[in-house]
Amino acid sequence: MGGSGTSSATGASNPYYNLISVLYHTLQAAETYDTYIRDAEQLGDNELTQFLRQVQTEDRNRAQFAMQLLARRLGAGQQTTTR
Repeated sequence: MGGSGTSSATGASNPYYNLISVLYHTLQAAETYDTYIRDAEQLGDNELTQFLRQVQTEDRNRAQFAMQLLARRLGAGQQTTTR
């Protein structure tokens, strides 16, 4: 794998790939937590349930921020190519 700012095998800039990867994996994890939360609820483990809900919320917030970062960078890229 190349260093920061180099192109991957697809020709995509690593910062874009990295943001998309973080976004994908964070959303995937947030969805998976639903299963873990149900399991904790079935066990009656309120502390674990609360912890998992907090982690899920943090991941959803992280994903939202990653989407904003990606949108800003994609928008900035479009502005520089249209000049």
